[in-house]
Amino acid sequence: MEDGTNFTYMNSLGGDWAADPTQPFLPGGKAQSWSPRVGADEWIWGENVARGVNLGGWLVTEPFIVPSLYEKYVNNSQNITVLDEWTLSLAMGLDLASEMGHHYETFITEQDFAEIAAAGLNWVRIPIGFWAIEAINDEPFLVGTSWTYFLKAIQWARKYGIRIYLDLHALPGSQNGWNHSGKSGDLFGNGVMGIANAQRTLTYLRILVEFISQDQYRDVVPVLGIVNEILWGTIGETSVQSFYYAAYDTIRQSTGIGSGAGPYIAIHEGFQGPAIWEGFLSGADRLALDQHPVNYPNLALFTSQYLAFMGDTSSEWAIATNQSSKAFGITLGGEFSTAINDCGLWLNGIGPGSSNPECPMWDDWASYNASTIASLKQVTLATMDALQNFFFWTWKIGNSTVLGTSSSPLWHYKLGLQQGWVPSDPREAVGHCESVLSSSEIFDGSYPVTATGGAGAGTVLPAQTSSHVFPPPSLAPSFAETQMTLLPTYTPTGTVKTLFAPIFTSAPSANVGTGWNNTADTSSAYVPVAGCSYPDSWDAVNTSLPATPCTG
Repeated sequence: MEDGTNFTYMNSLGGDWAADPTQPFLPGGKAQSWSPRVGADEWIWGENVARGVNLGGWLVTEPFIVPSLYEKYVNNSQNITVLDEWTLSLAMGLDLASEMGHHYETFITEQDFAEIAAAGLNWVRIPIGFWAIEAINDEPFLVGTSWTYFLKAIQWARKYGIRIYLDLHALPGSQNGWNHSGKSGDLFGNGVMGIANAQRTLTYLRILVEFISQDQYRDVVPVLGIVNEILWGTIGETSVQSFYYAAYDTIRQSTGIGSGAGPYIAIHEGFQGPAIWEGFLSGADRLALDQHPVNYPNLALFTSQYLAFMGDTSSEWAIATNQSSKAFGITLGGEFSTAINDCGLWLNGIGPGSSNPECPMWDDWASYNASTIASLKQVTLATMDALQNFFFWTWKIGNSTVLGTSSSPLWHYKLGLQQGWVPSDPREAVGHCESVLSSSEIFDGSYPVTATGGAGAGTVLPAQTSSHVFPPPSLAPSFAETQMTLLPTYTPTGTVKTLFAPIFTSAPSANVGTGWNNTADTSSAYVPVAGCSYPDSWDAVNTSLPATPCTG
């Protein structure tokens, strides 16, 4: 590996690795015998199946995934209440670069990618925060370093035949107010700075898509998620769909239309389920839907009620996924786990945790008996089959310095693989749900033609475009149509940043790209209007609406 250490790559599923340090952009590895080789073989949705894991907690930290990183600073001399990466960064102070850099360097390495391929997986979903590009004002995040490690991820993924779903996991102002959005608390979409934060996000999406659309990287990063777990219920249907259309249009203005022109664009279903999205932007070019089904039954594991519940739930998810695949297009299970409850250290954020009295038992994964492991494996297999193109959350959970081991075992793919509640070959899940589905409920692999960039792709019906204009006519329930002109906005007059490329010491003359794929894309970046003062973009509740609009 890069640090001089060695490991032996063991892949019993027909996979191989391929890398030439002097020619870093040659075709790469083959994750398994049945997975297309990266850079040489085309990935065909409907024929190839994405079986993946998330690399959660790596480039966007999360307390329950990397507890030791947070435990070191929970009690700090500045009396900062550490809850999320924002407050963690403040608590780290002058040590931010070294502490976060060490985390990036050690939490996920090349060996993880080798082990992921050996586990029968062929995709990873990598969450990233906007601070990979920049931070402004008093945003305390470490800027740019996470991008350095994402570039390493691209090379490791290429080497072992893994494809990447790049997910913009944390947006300016927060899209859900949860700790994994960068800062817990308020959220951008329904606040005074909602429009401005969304405009800023559109610029960041352009920057990301221009980089990954370059020939050197496009085969490794075929999917871009524009937002993780946006809160539809708080932000509102009109605002969410308006932003989604603006993001789609911004990206396709940069990439062009049709198969191979930039990545697939993934939108999150807002915890509304797939059905509500049927017909949204009908005819859009390669628009994918990402669902994150979560259901804690709070039933004893071995009861008939529990088994019936899981059977009903998995079949419902399978039916919904199949119908969405037929009507909408590529439908991904971007996050799921084996969890049957909310047990785990800091799973619900730093604090006292779940009130479930059985949590000590579930956290003691070393004491699970064979019957428990077998039942948990059925949960894993049923969910994998129901979601089909899936990404388990998450690949690994780091150890707690307090507990001396890892917590949240049912969210820990690598541990489940070792202990037996995750299959050594995920193809074992195939057919788990089919016996309970009628013939009309089965998906045959044929997506709508526009969903894969075929004929007519990008021809969105005028009724759709006119009903999803950005900015939206109102930010209900927060602001009425008559108040919209008072909301602060940014202006598209700034200089667009470009993301830096990797440096290859063994191939100093390699063409690594400019960071910008489409030279004809010359639109400017959204930036503050000169002469205007802006309220706190991270405060959606306590900021007052300006009395008059500012024109600079």
